[in-house]
Amino acid sequence: MNIATAPLMNCSEEEWQIRCDLAALYRLVAHFRMTDFIYTHISARVPGPEHHFLINRYGVLFDQMKASDLVKIDLHGNIVEEGAETKQVNAAGFTIHSALHMSRDDAFCVVHTHTAAGIAVSAQKQGLLPISQHALKFYGHLAYHGYEGIALDLDERERLVADLGTNKAMILRNHGLLVAGRSIPEAFNLIYYLERACQAQVAALAGGAELVLPPEEVRLRTAAQFNGDPARSLAHAEWAWGSALQLIEGSKPDWRA
Repeated sequence: MNIATAPLMNCSEEEWQIRCDLAALYRLVAHFRMTDFIYTHISARVPGPEHHFLINRYGVLFDQMKASDLVKIDLHGNIVEEGAETKQVNAAGFTIHSALHMSRDDAFCVVHTHTAAGIAVSAQKQGLLPISQHALKFYGHLAYHGYEGIALDLDERERLVADLGTNKAMILRNHGLLVAGRSIPEAFNLIYYLERACQAQVAALAGGAELVLPPEEVRLRTAAQFNGDPARSLAHAEWAWGSALQLIEGSKPDWRA
């Protein structure tokens, strides 16, 4: 997307591009039915040493999200853009997202979902099983965080960060899914495949048939194939992102508004 000007006051062209990409990600999450009405949230960091980040204006449906709907806040939850005094953000969303943005420089984009499959796997004691290629993408690279209630307690941020560790994906027990990408395309790639892995697991368990699990050496080799070359992973995410944008091109209103 080539954005020549930034319509918002005091918004750089770089920030506007991030806003447009983040709004597109909201629409893609809606396209793949990973929304929970107006709840859940996706955020992206904006340039600058302050670690300000963009998050959705509370109440806007994901399939209607526009670049101008996104709200820039600081790590204390304060809105830091002019003309946004009447906008509101989700308090639980602030807690979860600020935890990662303030502690992980590589957490450029954070996605949190409450899908049926994600919640189902989060409630299964064994967690995500290594029964599909999609699941093996996360084998040895997936964290878990125990449920503590609605994420309104800022003290939980330390535990979220500690549980995530160096991973990019985490299952929030009895709650949903969480990923942190180095870019918006990577975050989309992570949440898409983690969701698909959960969907496959729910479907496989539903029939009651005995499951086939790949040998440990195959699990490790497959995970290494997915995660061994960080630059290659980013490139694949960019290619997939460019294709995914075609699914929402032409939607009204335009996400780049």
